[in-house]
Amino acid sequence: MRYFSYSFLEQGMLPAGLVNIVGAIAELRTREAERHDNYPDVFTRLENIAKVQSVRGSNAIEGIVTSEARINQIVIQNAAPLNHDEAEIAGYSAALNLIHTGFETLDIREQDILRLHEIMLSFTPNGGGRYKDSDNVIMEVGADGRRSVRFVPTPADETAETMKQLTLAFMEARDNSAINRLLLIPCFILDFLCIHPFSDGNGRMSRLLSLLLLYKNGFDSGKYISFEAQINDTKGLYYQALKDSSTNWHSAANNYFPFMSNFLVTLLKCYKELDTHFAAIQSGKVSKRQRIETTILNSLLPISKREICRILPDVSPTTVEKVLADMLRSGAIEKIGTARNTKYAAKR
Repeated sequence: MRYFSYSFLEQGMLPAGLVNIVGAIAELRTREAERHDNYPDVFTRLENIAKVQSVRGSNAIEGIVTSEARINQIVIQNAAPLNHDEAEIAGYSAALNLIHTGFETLDIREQDILRLHEIMLSFTPNGGGRYKDSDNVIMEVGADGRRSVRFVPTPADETAETMKQLTLAFMEARDNSAINRLLLIPCFILDFLCIHPFSDGNGRMSRLLSLLLLYKNGFDSGKYISFEAQINDTKGLYYQALKDSSTNWHSAANNYFPFMSNFLVTLLKCYKELDTHFAAIQSGKVSKRQRIETTILNSLLPISKREICRILPDVSPTTVEKVLADMLRSGAIEKIGTARNTKYAAKR
């Protein structure tokens, strides 16, 4: 049986890149807190947008989809699901709402994890709220279409005890003042994913638990910029980091740093997009063209057309395309990448 220790986080032997990311998150987090006090109405608007994007993004990672109109009806209007995919979507929305409104009363306790899983699958025939009763495997499909077993999680008959050990190890580590909680969170999430304690919904549960832990520790950018949508946008990098960090997991010889890095970069992107998003919404009284230009020029990272549309949901993709073309012709921005990977950045 796998046992857990996060004592390696006490040693401070972190890659320099991780230290820099944590510092950047702290700086942007302070800026967000100052704005939140002065512009609560802006953050309310952002939260409503992000909620829809989170439900859509987290389910899309698992291939669970419905139309844009139905996503909005389910998330905003609590419309009843019409099929299996929509039942999965409605359940995730309900669990996300609980985290948004009640994260302070929830904790990394087995009963709370099981309760969230039950709510997440409450619209599906088999339901949830219980650990798996049969062994499962994590599959991957190669470029040639062949399937193979990527990882063998904890056996079903060891799952309950292993989850108990995981939650106890997490509680012990978070009470250790020498351990940075922001670094602890992705370690816990990786171990949860490697246990794979449920027959269905492990990936979505990992994202719900990520938000819960981030909120409880004061990192709430995912409430306003969808953490799940960021993962979905670069899910290839996410799955590679998960694969790298799960190697040798059963013998407790795995390297947590690839997954930690991916997790923290995703969080940093949320804070950076929040910074850009805030500026764009504050510019609501100026023209759509000016708002698009502001969004691109103020972005700290190259930005895609899809990301611009997400930041400015009231602006049509056609308008975004026209402004991008004009900015490229004028030399204000440059194109990075091709096809679906195309992004745009201000010329420095």
